[in-house]
Amino acid sequence: MYIYEYEKKQTEYQINMQDGYKTVRFSADYKDEKFKANETVHLHIFEPKKVKGDILFLHGIGRRNIAYLQWYGKFFAKYGYRTTFLILPYHLERSSGLGKDGEPFFSSEPDECTVLFHNTVKDARRSIDFLETQEGFDPTRLFLVGVSFGGMLGAMTMALDKRIKKGCLMITGGNWRWINFYSPYAQDIRQQYLTVSNHYGCRNEETCAKNFRADACAFVKKNFKSINDIFEKSPITCYHYDAISYAPFIDQPVLIINGMFDKIMPKRASQELNSLLKNKKIKKIPSGHKSSILFRRIIALWIMKYFR
Repeated sequence: MYIYEYEKKQTEYQINMQDGYKTVRFSADYKDEKFKANETVHLHIFEPKKVKGDILFLHGIGRRNIAYLQWYGKFFAKYGYRTTFLILPYHLERSSGLGKDGEPFFSSEPDECTVLFHNTVKDARRSIDFLETQEGFDPTRLFLVGVSFGGMLGAMTMALDKRIKKGCLMITGGNWRWINFYSPYAQDIRQQYLTVSNHYGCRNEETCAKNFRADACAFVKKNFKSINDIFEKSPITCYHYDAISYAPFIDQPVLIINGMFDKIMPKRASQELNSLLKNKKIKKIPSGHKSSILFRRIIALWIMKYFR
């Protein structure tokens, strides 16, 4: 059985109201011996008066961006879109409190990251299971929005779960070569490479490219003809959770939003992900990564128009 395989299960949900949105808690589909709090999935749901569609929203990494991204939930709800924020593993209530939110994802060990990423995708799919039980849910009107790190997870989720009918991937990309060695957010990973390497002998971009990723985009196009191929033909396991590995299997329409001056998500990472998506529309905003929030209203209007 492959790690991406998923079985829908009977689940008990705890539902409460908090600060203008509904909170939902349920047990994760996996165990986490290091962070027991992560075994409970948390959703923040912004409810409209009348539901005309559901949006599953995957936020970026780090605690600080969750609050300002939840602005989208409030905005979408005004226009009839029930918006469900999945709180990613190791964030807010799901964190250990001992380090930065999302810190376990910053690992130089691909085998560890494979588990963490696919556990998160399972959280997203179980969140959809919950939405299917809710009044007003229309299976033809289920959408996904993923921002930055959430966009990478969103690409994986859309490839694996066809219940999602359309998606929007914002300020995101793929190919870990460009992200790990050029994004300022990946400095800790680069330091791990230099000091301890990993089980595959990756120490820097040179060894990464020489041994595994000389042209990852071309490798994906040539070798991955099915989801199983990702796990059977990859030369290293970081392909198992790379957005570019899953992009060819996203047949749903996708709206891509890129920041023209984004330095956090390297340009080549965005370009390669975009090149592998079949059914896409690309829009650009004159912003960097974090400053994209200045364009949130126009972005929200673009998304709702696309989801209509």
